[in-house]
Amino acid sequence: MTTVLNPARTLRIGALDIGVPVVLAPMAGITNTAFRRLCREYGGGLYVSEMITSRALVERNAATMRLIRHHESESPRSIQLYGVDPETIAAAARIIAEEDRADHIDLNFGCPVPKVTRKGGGSALPWKLGLFRDIVEQAVEAAGHIPLTVKMRKGIDADHLTYLDAGRIAEDAGAAAVALHARTASEFYSGQADWSAIGKLKETVTSIPVLGNGDIWSADDALRMMDETGCDGVVVGRGCLGRPWLFGDLAAAFGAGTSPASEASSPRSLSERSETKRTVDATLGFVAQAFRRHAELLVEFFDDEDRGCRDIRKHVAWYFKGYPVGGDLRARLATASSLAEIDDLLGELDHDAPYPGAAAEGQRGRAGTPKRPVLPEGWLDSRDLREVDSCELRDAELDTSGG
Repeated sequence: MTTVLNPARTLRIGALDIGVPVVLAPMAGITNTAFRRLCREYGGGLYVSEMITSRALVERNAATMRLIRHHESESPRSIQLYGVDPETIAAAARIIAEEDRADHIDLNFGCPVPKVTRKGGGSALPWKLGLFRDIVEQAVEAAGHIPLTVKMRKGIDADHLTYLDAGRIAEDAGAAAVALHARTASEFYSGQADWSAIGKLKETVTSIPVLGNGDIWSADDALRMMDETGCDGVVVGRGCLGRPWLFGDLAAAFGAGTSPASEASSPRSLSERSETKRTVDATLGFVAQAFRRHAELLVEFFDDEDRGCRDIRKHVAWYFKGYPVGGDLRARLATASSLAEIDDLLGELDHDAPYPGAAAEGQRGRAGTPKRPVLPEGWLDSRDLREVDSCELRDAELDTSGG
């Protein structure tokens, strides 16, 4: 049993009262409308879209315009923008504000993947202090009444840390909050997050909320992070993969409701529950129900049953981690092409199989090993933006993939 940290603990970002100090981290190919809706059915918080390329939004790329749509049940609505050009990012923020497409904007300065960093974007960008300042200032101004936040990493590597400078700049530029994934770009998702860096950022940035990200696999981890670092809220990424009810556990831990697994209840009924307690009793039947609901929402999101069922395939291993689900059945779930086929396969499970404990706990999703960040040539030579850097940045803004 986890002790409730503070029954009244909430998170305020600008004018938004989030209610529970929990944010869903943007994850490419994961945090689409379907997954956000599913997580929201289990618990409260701020649920952020997949990363959206600012140039693609400004050019109204069809796939991007679809990604920024929210279901009518989503409130507050949140969009994360990526880009490297201050004017383009400002133009994207202005579209979001003027067309009422979101209630919150987050800027991505934390992505470590080579296709982003090799062009000076993501976690590479805060190294250029002036460019970082220009982006945040212009985006804040363009967003107007919509609160804008910044998500970042510790830096490029241990010798090129940026988070304290970036935190001060974001605070001075008018950001409504900053979030820190407590790893460097070179660490990617490997090893253990350095929560002490979150504490240092909290000591440095004092007038706006500081959120912590990294290695939150359970509600206990969230409570411990807040206790150890003093941060104002947590950002949850890989920990909720195949485990959307983690947001119910978190809500219960913060005194905002009952953990869904403690009642093995339908996601649709959770909003009616208010008793404050938290236990974990996610039977295999409970997990199967969540998996089926996710597939249903994906079919609705894509408006295509085959595509929705293909998209749920990548979630199979995450949902059934540690449970007695044989390899053959897992393989068939990972090739199902209709909801009816998924129903038949889930019917073969032992729905009374209990929660397997440690086998289902711990790290989920990608991890890998440390790697040398891929950067524009000469990027680390100076913290000022030079002409050669500008050319690289212009190339980066040609990306219209939608994130």
